[in-house]
Amino acid sequence: MRCPFCGSDETQVKDSRPAEDNTSIRRRRICPDCGGRFTTFERVQLRELTVVKKTGRKVPFDRDKLVRSFEIALRKRPVDRDRIERAVSGIVRRLESSGETEISSEAIGLQVLEALKSLDDVGFVRYASVYRDFSHAEDFEHVIAEINAKISRDHGME
Repeated sequence: MRCPFCGSDETQVKDSRPAEDNTSIRRRRICPDCGGRFTTFERVQLRELTVVKKTGRKVPFDRDKLVRSFEIALRKRPVDRDRIERAVSGIVRRLESSGETEISSEAIGLQVLEALKSLDDVGFVRYASVYRDFSHAEDFEHVIAEINAKISRDHGME
């Protein structure tokens, strides 16, 4: 692993342990050249995934971008970081085990919407407003009506 401080290729692992979500290994490293200390995370990757954008452009799948999408939707919301990690890991696992190497950005967006629906209603509405390209207040009203209908069904109020 290359040192992020000096660029040396000779870093050493000082400590390894499972990360909080048990889907990765957390490694504490030190660089013998500059003394810099840093942490890396190692994950299993079943296959290389490519995201096909709406324009047809293809880009490598980026797990960190998926995490950022959740973080933006859930900014200042009372959702535990571990729950976000579990949701992201679940989506990545489903994508990798689907057998497909190319996945549309729309398919990923739908999985994010589903996960957010169970994590936080406000985060769901925020993400839906971008994903579904809301342009009028009525668009928000329709999504909120969907959520209210779901709440009524879940609590037997219909």
